[in-house]
Amino acid sequence: MSISAPQQQSQPSADRDAQPSGSVTDRLVEANRRYADTFEDPGMDARPVQRVAVVACMDARLDLHEALGLELGDCHTIRNAGGVVTDDVIRSLTISQRALGTRSVVLIHHTGCGLLNLTEDFRHDLENEVGQRPSWAVEAFKDLDGDVRQSMQRVRTSPFLLHTDDVRGFVFDVKTGLLREIEPRD
Repeated sequence: MSISAPQQQSQPSADRDAQPSGSVTDRLVEANRRYADTFEDPGMDARPVQRVAVVACMDARLDLHEALGLELGDCHTIRNAGGVVTDDVIRSLTISQRALGTRSVVLIHHTGCGLLNLTEDFRHDLENEVGQRPSWAVEAFKDLDGDVRQSMQRVRTSPFLLHTDDVRGFVFDVKTGLLREIEPRD
């Protein structure tokens, strides 16, 4: 069985269809050259101005800075499939808090997430295809609100994190752009 990417649901704009030939990476490198032509060092260090770390899904539909009114340098942004709190997210949050001064954690899942349609069978299928079982869990979920609560609980109970009193979780609606706050478990 071959593991394949899900079908594209959005349609690219005409501007994207007319892009020059070459690889996507080549186009990104060229865009960076244009960016660097007018780049000015903002004079910041790695400490987020707002002292907040945002953990969110890697979904391309989420423009976190725009959606949250953030500017360059305001936050640490940690993204992965599903926005779930994994050991590596705890690692990043620990560094963010202990070495770089963040105090608040915002967790953002979203409607229409691809992890809602996966199961841990994905790992089994991948093992059958490549001959090696992944060491990582898929972290798929069926209950969006429940997974936000689980992620909040993982942050709040981590012994490595200094600041666990300001941890809030949300679901971003990809159709409206609005956040819906999820209350933690008691």
